[in-house]
Amino acid sequence: MNYIVDFFTNRILISSLLAMAIAQSLKIITFLMKNKHLDFKPIFSNGGMPSSHSSFVMCMTTGIGLTEGFNSPLFAACLVVSLIIMQDAAGIRRSAGDQAKILNKLVKKWSEHEPISLDKGLKELVGHTPIQVLAGALLGVSIAFISKLI
Repeated sequence: MNYIVDFFTNRILISSLLAMAIAQSLKIITFLMKNKHLDFKPIFSNGGMPSSHSSFVMCMTTGIGLTEGFNSPLFAACLVVSLIIMQDAAGIRRSAGDQAKILNKLVKKWSEHEPISLDKGLKELVGHTPIQVLAGALLGVSIAFISKLI
């Protein structure tokens, strides 16, 4: 039974989930600023500003560093995994989104000449720009430090 209590009182887990939720919520504000209208869809999507994946993993990594020490093997392992996740968000997933944009344009052009039956276009917003990843990472680190102070 203590496992359940431990799980729900794990400060690093809670602060990491909070960092992810804040990052997802901020996507509504950045969408509003960019598009001049309110839309709640970005809160449920991948991509956008800031990266919630980066915020989540960097909050966890920083929390581990603050708790276990920044020279601990656990911190090193968390940092390596976090860097891989952030590189993936700005690299592979962003490339997949760019390719989806091009394919959607090609399908649209092609269907003007010969009908192509697709249920819907490919999802284009799946990755992040390096700035979005950095913003998410800084948000996660900040929330970890604030959580440690509280």
